[in-house]
Amino acid sequence: MKKHRVDPRDMTWEQEIPYYRAYFWDRGAVTSHEYELSDVGIDEALAWTRQYAQEKGWTYTFYVRVHDRNEPGLVRIEGVMGDPFDDV
Repeated sequence: MKKHRVDPRDMTWEQEIPYYRAYFWDRGAVTSHEYELSDVGIDEALAWTRQYAQEKGWTYTFYVRVHDRNEPGLVRIEGVMGDPFDDV
């Protein structure tokens, strides 16, 4: 882990209500199932994602949805990195 001190004044915007995306990877069927989560804290959202993936036997990637220059995007928080079907 790398860490360094920051100046909080270097941010130009903040989003009070986060939106998360949980992408589940069914590698056996080579398909995905995507959900958007809102009105929930990150701990609860991650707990639900982990539990749902475990129940289904799937892997997952968990993201926070962001906008940069008015374009939507995703920042990976946890889970599969890259193409989950790369070796299928």
